[in-house]
Amino acid sequence: MTNKVGIIGWPVAHSISPAIHNAAFAALGMTDWHYDAVPIPPDIVRQGLKTLKGEGGYVGVNVTIPHKQTVIPYVRPDERARAVGAVNTIDFRDDTATNTDVLGFIGDLEAYDVPLAGTRVIVLGAGGAARAAVYGLAQAGAEVVVVNRTRKRAQEMLANLALSANLSGVEVMTLDDAAEWGAGLIVNCTSVGMWPHTEESPWINGVPFPKGVTVYDMVYRPEKTLLMKQAEANGGRAIGGLGMLVRQGAKSFEIWTGQPAPVDVMLAAARDALGAR
Repeated sequence: MTNKVGIIGWPVAHSISPAIHNAAFAALGMTDWHYDAVPIPPDIVRQGLKTLKGEGGYVGVNVTIPHKQTVIPYVRPDERARAVGAVNTIDFRDDTATNTDVLGFIGDLEAYDVPLAGTRVIVLGAGGAARAAVYGLAQAGAEVVVVNRTRKRAQEMLANLALSANLSGVEVMTLDDAAEWGAGLIVNCTSVGMWPHTEESPWINGVPFPKGVTVYDMVYRPEKTLLMKQAEANGGRAIGGLGMLVRQGAKSFEIWTGQPAPVDVMLAAARDALGAR
């Protein structure tokens, strides 16, 4: 019998998660496991989950946009998922759900030896990815400011996050003020600069770019975004988001299988899958 897992979303055909997970199963000789992509329209999410768990026989699924919030009433989210307000991993065996984006993000920063405790961090964006980043950074002891085109949306995000995560000390700033704040790390949680719009950057023209700062761009296609190039041009360090994608997937892998994930194999598979496109 095949242990089936997969990713649900709408659309979802573009996902490279099947390549990442199936490479891991192959590397570990887990021939009775398989991962696929399952498109589920937004209006039948509840029925889709029931079908996958029941007659579909799925062990669990990853969840991507636009379903990360929609699935919450139908599962048992843990504290981290409730705080972030989004689920990206479900285990159908007990209907538990979590958010491994936080772990993937912080784990990738740690893999690159980026210090967090006491570090001043600028988070660009106020969507779901920003919520996960702010939560993880705050838990790691970083000083965080959020910059978003719409200041009100950033303030609302922090207010909601603070209610569920006992968040304190995180501020909202303009980009001009943040640029002079003395940050050691900038995290892009927006889609600005993502393929095919590779000549765009979330850093506004005319605002001085901090010198020697580390940039972590959650965008992983292209491999080096304009924002990353701006960091390097100003004596800084640039890290793309592919490792976060792989490491959040590795955490899901471990939840479902109970086995350590072969992260290096998964990262190589991710690069191959992107290269093929």
